[in-house]
Amino acid sequence: MASNADLVQYIADQCAGAGEITTKKMFGDYGIYCDGKIFGLICDDRLFVKPTDAGRALLPDAVMLPPYEGAKEYFYIADTDDHEFLSQLVRETCRQLPAPKPKKPKR
Repeated sequence: MASNADLVQYIADQCAGAGEITTKKMFGDYGIYCDGKIFGLICDDRLFVKPTDAGRALLPDAVMLPPYEGAKEYFYIADTDDHEFLSQLVRETCRQLPAPKPKKPKR
């Protein structure tokens, strides 16, 4: 089941305090990025954030679930209404994620 575009935009808006938030449609669902770094997925209208030590500190009782069958487990974020918390989680998560790989030039 694909995610609702309005909900995807709502989640992106809720994370906006962390930096420039963008989404990209991927296989019917969405990748969500902050300042060019992919930090999570929105699958079946649910937000999943890549696990990091910083995230674990903010989410000590986090539920870990795979966003889709066969995927690694991510933090499942059930409450997407707390703008301040989501922004902090995204900011701290992205600090621990590697920089995006440079894009190969098109030939």
